[in-house]
Amino acid sequence: MSVQMFFNAYVEAALWSSTDETNENGGEPLDKNYSELDLTEQCQGKMLEDCQKFYDAHSIKWLDDAGAGHDFWLTRNGYGEGFSSRKPSVYGEHAKELYEAAKAFSAVYLYVTDSGEIDCG
Repeated sequence: MSVQMFFNAYVEAALWSSTDETNENGGEPLDKNYSELDLTEQCQGKMLEDCQKFYDAHSIKWLDDAGAGHDFWLTRNGYGEGFSSRKPSVYGEHAKELYEAAKAFSAVYLYVTDSGEIDCG
């Protein structure tokens, strides 16, 4: 178990679920043209800080750090998936608690800056 696995999955979910908004259809998913290497230092630091806080407080409540990192991103941003949508066997009695804890974090939106980096808003 590691916060690094949690963080990597969180970033992967963030890039997969966010778009570059380059056209009227909402743009391309960021993971099509960008990677974690394109995150600004400030954005990466904020993401890691949030992941560390959540992981430290709740990691005893799951077995899969990558799955939990993915679900943290989805839940905090209101995608309708995440902690509350998994089979009961994944989070068991902790699903509702994890959902509420993730929702206590404000939503984060990724966007492409004029310099071509990914920043958080």
